Amino acid sequence: MRLPLAVIAAVLPCAAFAQTNPDSPENITVTATRVPSQVQNLPAGVTIIDRKTIEERGYVTLVDALSAVPGLRVAQTGGAGAQTSVFIRGTNSNQVLVLRDGVPINDPSDPGGAFNFGVDTLNDVERIEVVRGPASSAYGSGAIGGVINLITRPPAHDAGSGAPHGSIVLAAGAPRQALAQANIAGGFGITDYAASLESSSILGFDTTPQRLKPLHTGERDGDRSKQAQIELGITPFQDTRFSILLRARDNKYGFDESYILPYDSGNATGYEANLFGRLGATTKLLHGVWDSSLYLTGIQNDRRSTIAFQPQDPNQGQAEDRYRGRRADLQWNNTIRLPDRGPFTANALTFGTEHQSDQLVSKNNDTNFGAISFVGGAHAHADSDAFYLGAQTTIAHRLAITGQMREDATTIAGDAFTWRLGGVLDVPEILSHIKASYGTSFRAPALNDRYGRDNFGFGTYTGNPNLRPERGEGTEAGITTDISTLPAQPTIALTYFHNRIRDLIVFNQIGTTVINIAQARTQGIEAALTLHAATWLQADLTYTYTDARDLRTGTELTRRPLNQASANLRITPTAGVIFTPELLYTGAFRDFLTRDDGSFGGTGLSPSGLIFNLNATWQITRSIQLFAWGKNLGNSRFEPVNGYQTPGASFLAGARAGF
Repeated sequence: MRLPLAVIAAVLPCAAFAQTNPDSPENITVTATRVPSQVQNLPAGVTIIDRKTIEERGYVTLVDALSAVPGLRVAQTGGAGAQTSVFIRGTNSNQVLVLRDGVPINDPSDPGGAFNFGVDTLNDVERIEVVRGPASSAYGSGAIGGVINLITRPPAHDAGSGAPHGSIVLAAGAPRQALAQANIAGGFGITDYAASLESSSILGFDTTPQRLKPLHTGERDGDRSKQAQIELGITPFQDTRFSILLRARDNKYGFDESYILPYDSGNATGYEANLFGRLGATTKLLHGVWDSSLYLTGIQNDRRSTIAFQPQDPNQGQAEDRYRGRRADLQWNNTIRLPDRGPFTANALTFGTEHQSDQLVSKNNDTNFGAISFVGGAHAHADSDAFYLGAQTTIAHRLAITGQMREDATTIAGDAFTWRLGGVLDVPEILSHIKASYGTSFRAPALNDRYGRDNFGFGTYTGNPNLRPERGEGTEAGITTDISTLPAQPTIALTYFHNRIRDLIVFNQIGTTVINIAQARTQGIEAALTLHAATWLQADLTYTYTDARDLRTGTELTRRPLNQASANLRITPTAGVIFTPELLYTGAFRDFLTRDDGSFGGTGLSPSGLIFNLNATWQITRSIQLFAWGKNLGNSRFEPVNGYQTPGASFLAGARAGF
């Protein structure tokens, strides 16, 4: 592996690590093991993006928030709403499992079972927890590269006080964008509630690269998004709560066509609607020793894309594609905190079951070159049942050990057993925590992989009902050091990771079906450095080196750059004023190239890019805050996916009023 030796040499001598307060909420995660745990005691790469960070850095969308996470690469094909993929530690985009409050929300109707990160906003999100590394032993299919958990903003902690609190945000900016948000939470008697509303719109940009002169017409691809959520809870007796949560989101956005002949019309439009409903019951048993919860969740995704016929289009293209995915998820989750025994402390046992039922209905009706049709669709469903078991303990206040295993039985891919074991050693003599872990994972074939059907003019695609699940195994080892005695109080983290994935699902040579044949290996290094350079200045720096390869050919996997880096500063020149400049660097990466004349250029290196964002907030009173958010202020023309340019410079300013 071609390691960045200069980076390692710079980081390793500092391997002695400082955590601020490990017990503070921003350093506690529930996603990695299902038990609230200190990040420093987990043998996994964990990044937490809390509500304070979301607001200070001006993160409006999920893409904004994830772009600076180490070990994670965001690839967006256009502006807001456009199809966006995330690669964790070099694994495929459909090998990243996305959760909302612990429930898998990857779209069953997506052809690869992936999640579109380009449509979600963050108004109703309290925090985002990113866990890197195999996590199927906790969450099942799809968690080969890692898990991203979107945790909902909660009802009032002081339910029954009758004192509602919340906020209202109003903002406007360029190019012709507007944002309105409202949140409220409170409680009275034995009830509690939380609600949120959001509406946003942006005129957008022509994200066809300016270098593609035949295609870049200046036609803008805008986005309009609406979101609403409400949660109601009742606590009829102490430590037992029943709740209902309803969430709805709707997006309408423009996108760029991708045909053989260069042409970019203004009538390519995408629509996406999502409904999420959850019934829940939580209780504490045995005087708080046993936490138990039961959740029934229903999810529906409706997607549609249309391209109207235009006579001047040399492709003579028109299209109407519809996808509907439904999911029902029933979970019973339990955590038992066991008493200390001799050198064994912080003992906990987790176990539970999950039943999931997915359904896909799709219909494709596209025409190209006036006569070549692309007609197809699918109607399929799959069920799965799972049982998981986990345990964790700390030995002699030094060694924190976690272990998990899970058995999944699916109608689409048979049985899958996965496990993960890891430990973190506290070495206060060198101010460090040393971690290591190994785990297995799997991804069941998507419904479209097994049952999809498409007549694409030159032939017919038919799904393969005999597909096996993709299987992975991953190892990581690292050290985190906190040198609180130095003036800048540096916190340094260095992690090496290695993943091997087999039975990858790919198209056969003539594209008529998909088969299990490919194998991949990803390995690399994640490095992070936090500096408290002064009372008014904090710096968070990250670097990731990723070597992801197809083991059949030895070639680098597409859209996975060798080098990525980010720099976030938090500058507080005076009380109440905060500036948060952000630099995002993406190195060159292998991709399918589009030549300057718009024609296909085979595969090769797509150039690197640098994005600069700058955000400012001013707390003028206890309840009123002014803010200004600037994105891509350098007007970078970087192409995160070759043939799709980063949206241009934008600016949004407004006020947040709390109550």
